[in-house]
Amino acid sequence: MTYEEATRYILNIPKFTKKNKPEHISRFLEYLGNPQKERKILHVAGTNGKGSVCVYLSTMLLAQKKTVGLFVSPHLIKMNERIVINGKQVSDETFLQLFEYVLDITEKMQEAGLPHPTFFEFLFGMAMTAFARTGVEYIVLETGLGGRLDATNSIEKPLATAITSIGLDHTEILGDTVEKIAFEKAGIIKPGVPVFYSDTCEKSNRVIENEADMRGAPCKKIGKDAYEILGIRDKHIAFSCANAYYGNTAWTLNNIGTYQPGNAMLAMEIMRFIFGSDGKTDAWREVLSQVKWAGRMEEILPGVYVDGAHNVSAVENFVRSVQMQKKENIVLFSVVRDKNYEEMIACLCKKLKTDFYVLTRIENERGASMDELQNIFNRHTDKPVIIKESAREALQYVLKRQRDREIYCLGSLYLAGELELIISETTMLLSSKGPH
Repeated sequence: MTYEEATRYILNIPKFTKKNKPEHISRFLEYLGNPQKERKILHVAGTNGKGSVCVYLSTMLLAQKKTVGLFVSPHLIKMNERIVINGKQVSDETFLQLFEYVLDITEKMQEAGLPHPTFFEFLFGMAMTAFARTGVEYIVLETGLGGRLDATNSIEKPLATAITSIGLDHTEILGDTVEKIAFEKAGIIKPGVPVFYSDTCEKSNRVIENEADMRGAPCKKIGKDAYEILGIRDKHIAFSCANAYYGNTAWTLNNIGTYQPGNAMLAMEIMRFIFGSDGKTDAWREVLSQVKWAGRMEEILPGVYVDGAHNVSAVENFVRSVQMQKKENIVLFSVVRDKNYEEMIACLCKKLKTDFYVLTRIENERGASMDELQNIFNRHTDKPVIIKESAREALQYVLKRQRDREIYCLGSLYLAGELELIISETTMLLSSKGPH
């Protein structure tokens, strides 16, 4: 079997299976030889920022001279992005080997009358197998959806759990209130295992603290007073920490998202819990300043930013970040139809001074109607709203009209992935031609 055939098989899994019960995932891990055993696992849930927290944790653990496996989702271009060992995505060859092993295990399970793992469960099994084979000491796991019923929640005794900011997303599955969603996220809290969480609002905070109290889990809130944003300079955001443990030197992130210092602070507090006086804070500061997290307020070309904001709370955070830049801007937007895009669009139009908007289709059957999106934009703004049929065409259009303006592309991780691929292919083409 080839790598392409393996990825095609995984993509087709949703067509012939459905979500399984938590006990099935435990059986799946048993069939895989319990690869989670003897590992120190950090488990992260939340609506927004959980991927960033996972990457920050992985990066600082490496700076602490530890071996680390990182499992994140979704991927933007290749599935390999989901399985990272010591800072490097697994190769196509390794990915294929993992696939073939897990497929063989899956067939044995089916012969025993057990259902096929879902798309996410299958990749989770591949990742855990990869981490066991390489013998990493630490594993950082990002939940796929929710927490309580997520495949990653089959880990019975993590070293620590973390819950990032809570907002309304996937409401058809997780619930239509902040409290209901917080309850699903708090499902990762384990008896006696410390939980660290981001201060979002009183309603979600109360749910998390109650769940922690019920399970006897030490609980620490990372509030807005834990850090202070000092400003944005040279594409970096600087912040200071209230706790003397981190010293009195400013910390910087290679990002302009005003929400990222909070994510970094959450990860830093988990690191402080793990390592205490042995924490190499100078090394943490150095590596955090260099982290680039694809599709999260990432500058993909000069003055062109891609942000994976795809729900209302994420768009609100995005808007606050752009407002700090105080520059003229253009917005390139796309969204899937099961999101609350009316409110996302209203937020963009009311709170940003944007010269014009460009809408584009994403290569996914879940994409929202362009005509409907244009009508909604027109209800909230008198600025021009242009439709382009593809991400490539849309990017070319805004680049030709950029001048001194910043271009912000957001609304869907599918859009982020398509733009990342376009830039990657263009860069490869230019490098293959060589200097003129």
